[in-house]
Amino acid sequence: MLSQLVKEAVSGKEVIICRGNLPVAKLVPIKPPKHRRPGTLKGRLIGKRGAFDPLNAKDLKMWGMD
Repeated sequence: MLSQLVKEAVSGKEVIICRGNLPVAKLVPIKPPKHRRPGTLKGRLIGKRGAFDPLNAKDLKMWGMD
């Protein structure tokens, strides 16, 4: 019985499971994950200049790292 419901969900149907007249669960197909390609955001993300520079004494003190 469950395998048939799963088969229906895989085919794209939304399957509602009820206890009495109360819906308690829903079976839906899982979308496959999108494959990410390295470098697709190259040149699109702009960081603040100096963001990875070492912290100065004032910033270290602020973060409690003095």
